[in-house]
Amino acid sequence: MNAYHFIGIGGAGMSVVAELLADEGARVSGSDAKASQVTRRLAEEGLAVAVGHDAANVPPEATVVVSSAIRESNPELAVARRRGQRILHRSQALALAAAGRDFVAVAGAHGKTTTSAMIATALSGLGLDPSWAIGGTVMGVGGGGRLGGGRIFVAEADESDASFLNYAPRLALVTNVEPDHLDHYGSREAFEEAFADFARRIVPGGLLVVCADSDGARRLAAQAVSEGIRAVSYGRGQGVDGVERHVRLGAADRGPSGISGEVDDGDGAVTIELGVVGEHNLLNAAGAWTAGVELGVGRREMAAALAGFAGTGRRFELRGVASGVRVVDDYAHHPTEVEATLRTARDVVGDGAVRVLFQPHLYSRTRIFAQRFAQALSGADHVVLAGIYGAREDPEPGVDSSLISSRIEGASYVEDMHEAARLAASLTPEGGVCLTMGAGSITRCASDVLDEWKRMEA
Repeated sequence: MNAYHFIGIGGAGMSVVAELLADEGARVSGSDAKASQVTRRLAEEGLAVAVGHDAANVPPEATVVVSSAIRESNPELAVARRRGQRILHRSQALALAAAGRDFVAVAGAHGKTTTSAMIATALSGLGLDPSWAIGGTVMGVGGGGRLGGGRIFVAEADESDASFLNYAPRLALVTNVEPDHLDHYGSREAFEEAFADFARRIVPGGLLVVCADSDGARRLAAQAVSEGIRAVSYGRGQGVDGVERHVRLGAADRGPSGISGEVDDGDGAVTIELGVVGEHNLLNAAGAWTAGVELGVGRREMAAALAGFAGTGRRFELRGVASGVRVVDDYAHHPTEVEATLRTARDVVGDGAVRVLFQPHLYSRTRIFAQRFAQALSGADHVVLAGIYGAREDPEPGVDSSLISSRIEGASYVEDMHEAARLAASLTPEGGVCLTMGAGSITRCASDVLDEWKRMEA
């Protein structure tokens, strides 16, 4: 029996791959710095999960799986290297779990979690029993990972450290190519070249699907076509010269709890109706529809199946209501994502107030995009900035959340996220919405907001 040990098993991407390999019959263990809901769930499923990193946790016969967040000084990684154990990146382990299936990889600076979840949900609803590995909870059909009996495997492909280059997809869907992770790549050109390399990883006869609303993705498609790679595009505007076809997304029809619109690939318009809000979600659905049709699903059947998508965790997720005010949690951590989330909030609350509690993610991203974040966040009525969530990075001198707050009129900066949450709650009037936003620990503050509203109401 194969054995795997995951260092940092509680991470969203790591836990999914661990579950998939366990489902395939492997003996799986792992560790994480702190106990969490994820580590507790994995333990309940029979995985051997240790809290705290210690060399004694690592079975000597196991293949050790790491993410880019694991440092060389980690005692478990250090002992594995001394022993000469096999060490894989998470993406390499995922490729092993997906071996022998039609691999669908969804990449992009933003939108990839939702789009891959839409594909997985629709294919499940159609009875195709797909497997998937998605870095978020897929509402209505289970967690972020599942090993199905069908031929299709859907995965969210991470471009942040170029690990998506470990995949060889039959279908690669790129939601956008907008510069990010410049701490790793150094320049926009290097970032875009990584996506070009990703397209070159598509198996012979496979397909590249790109969103033509992204300038970077348009350049990617044009280059792919010039290299003989099959490509199609989708979006609200015009297609890309040379692609096999373009799926045109029509105007959105917004409802109080959903959104709909027509897609037309040249064979007639088909209506997609979603039970989630946001024009960005309709655009994601157009990409998911395009992928489903390529995988052999009927045009109308795929559109109807997308209606079963109930959202993903931390994507405009309602976390509670108190005193006539809603708190919504969202993973947005890139300026474009922040803008899209705030547009959605405006659609939902109408004339109501929009308050944002934002936790920047990474010192490098804060430094590079401070002005863009300020412009994006200015769409809210009031913004409270919490301290930066450093994740894999060490603090940088002179880099803190004031780089953003100082550029927004009336914004507040409170380093402690729990204090910041209480301030944001106190500033949100009845009929409004308070957004907890960011890719780090800020999600825990939704409960602080609710508790403060209940305290004020008492």
